[in-house]
Amino acid sequence: MKSLGTTSVAALRQYVRAAESAGVDTSSLFEKAGLNPAILDSDDGRIDGEQFQVFIEQLLEHTGNPILGLETGDFVQPGSYSVLGYITMSCATLGEAVARIAPFEKLVGDMGTTRLTMAGDNIKLLWHCNYDNPAVRPHLVDNVFSSWVNYARWLADDEAAAPTLVKLKRPSPGKELEQAYQSRWRCPVHFSAEEDSLTFRKELLNTRLRQPDPLLRKTLEAHALTQLASLDTGSDLTSKVKHSIQQQLMQGVTRQDVVADELGMNSRTLQRRLSQEGVSYQKLLDEVRQTMAEDYLLNSELAIPDIALRLGFSETTSFHRKFKAIKGKTPGEFRASKG
Repeated sequence: MKSLGTTSVAALRQYVRAAESAGVDTSSLFEKAGLNPAILDSDDGRIDGEQFQVFIEQLLEHTGNPILGLETGDFVQPGSYSVLGYITMSCATLGEAVARIAPFEKLVGDMGTTRLTMAGDNIKLLWHCNYDNPAVRPHLVDNVFSSWVNYARWLADDEAAAPTLVKLKRPSPGKELEQAYQSRWRCPVHFSAEEDSLTFRKELLNTRLRQPDPLLRKTLEAHALTQLASLDTGSDLTSKVKHSIQQQLMQGVTRQDVVADELGMNSRTLQRRLSQEGVSYQKLLDEVRQTMAEDYLLNSELAIPDIALRLGFSETTSFHRKFKAIKGKTPGEFRASKG
């Protein structure tokens, strides 16, 4: 069985609160998961992912609740996301908060990974669940999405904030229970879908948050990077750099010095650390540009010169040449053939 990494105690606490609210004696859950309940007193403690999966599995057996994951999302708090929760609280806009998920979600745990794509006027958050227990996996996805939506509404102080579409790989829990998803998320929910994703309008990212504090955010992010360094192997630097590049390209620019600054280092240090991992900044930039180019071409009506401009190419011909060298087709041919 593959390793499930580790999970923060903060994430465990959310499930414990849900269990206690349902009247479940959690002592047996802790025992069967091989956990000491005293771990809850640790602010920075972590548990094995396998133990976390067993805890959720035991909670499912005790409650027999077919929508347990969805309902546990009602118990989300800023602390549920470890230091990431406090980083997002100090952001100025919801877009800033969303941009912090991928670089820092490992602090919450290794349960899964987030990817963000843009298509026209919509933003899509896709989540890949790393857990392999077929009983636990759908509930974990439900919990993550339910928690995200509830937390976003709290951050924005706006109960109307909602996705426009939710897709879930899990099968329907039954027509009667589907209403629980609809009432919480206030949008269509597709079950047995090809992906686990939330789609929402890009304009929602401009929503101002209640307690912006840029100086505090910078301090918290520096602390978060220190925590990540103690958890991670070098490969996570690559993912953080790519995510930062993507966020810049969504604004039509990319600067290595800004990426380095976001990661708490200078450009020279960033180049050296990437070199140690066998990659370069330019290689990561090329990869992100290509992924975004294909997404724009297939999922938006943007003109090709506009796509080139958004991706930081000074000339459309440079974009054409680069794209064809990778795909063997011009951007126009790629769009026409739907990939």
